[in-house]
Amino acid sequence: MLPVRNVHAAMRAMVAAALALCAAGGALAHHSFAMFDHKNKITLDGIVTDFQWTNPHVFIELDVAADQGAIKHYSIECASPNVLQRLGWKFNQMKKGDKVKLLVNPLRNGKPGGMLEEATLADGRVLSDGNPPGGVFER
Repeated sequence: MLPVRNVHAAMRAMVAAALALCAAGGALAHHSFAMFDHKNKITLDGIVTDFQWTNPHVFIELDVAADQGAIKHYSIECASPNVLQRLGWKFNQMKKGDKVKLLVNPLRNGKPGGMLEEATLADGRVLSDGNPPGGVFER
């Protein structure tokens, strides 16, 4: 059996290690925006398949008509719910089946996805993602 002071030291070490792991998990949960091509923009006209109002980022899943009647699925990353809410968005802003037009910065790797700049809803309303022209992502 360990002396009492060694047990306390071991407990403190285990607690410190657990706290370090928790902090590291939060740091790893977020990512850089370098994966998006901020110099280029593409417009996607499509049908919403899912609108995920989640932290740390909202996602719009979109089906877009491609060549010869094929459908191409895009996953579009947006700002956080907090940022979007301050810009006038609501958690039920988009629903499955809604037709939308999205202006996005595409993924650098060419895969179907991107970061939202603005969304035009079926009723003509235009909603920003909060990345102003000349903002931090423009180079």
